[in-house]
Amino acid sequence: MARISLDPRRSLFLRATEWYSRRTYGKVLDPVRALGHHPGVLRADLRFELAVGRWKKLDTDLKALAVMASAASIGCSWCMDFGHWENRQRGMDARKVREVPRWRESDAYTPLERDVMEFAEAMTANPPEIDDDLAARLLAELGEAAFVELTAMVAVENLRSRMNTALGLTSQGFKDHCEIPARGRAEAPAAAGEAAGG
Repeated sequence: MARISLDPRRSLFLRATEWYSRRTYGKVLDPVRALGHHPGVLRADLRFELAVGRWKKLDTDLKALAVMASAASIGCSWCMDFGHWENRQRGMDARKVREVPRWRESDAYTPLERDVMEFAEAMTANPPEIDDDLAARLLAELGEAAFVELTAMVAVENLRSRMNTALGLTSQGFKDHCEIPARGRAEAPAAAGEAAGG
């Protein structure tokens, strides 16, 4: 259950944001409702997410895997719920989306995709546990611009997932069932929308 009311005072700005959310996603996103208590934070978050949406140096599926691996590692069920829906809507392979929390045991991923998810988990750990060899492999495979974008996307998802989790936001029903295995929280390094994350 959310730790904050999801029924803030509805300013004109919040009503406009809710309208856009309903039109785009079919419902008002819980992070919008939660941040609606502080219009300055909501405005800053929306501007930031619009800017993040313009980043195009990293392959979209790799970006999605990094974001969802980070969200799963943190344990943000809202981010995983939304991320599953968002990535299936744009046509990403259902198995790759579904198996992110168990990516190490799955044969659904390429070596590059595995490196991306390992990097996301390592960067999400507290403190980060980035392996130089892993970073070098990714840099060689992706190039500098995409590697910077990958790093930034994991940091952005940490912001989203940690905020949503701290506010007590949980799955909002975008996916019928959203599970994050206990292993995802206990064994993976600490840390699926917003993706509004993930």
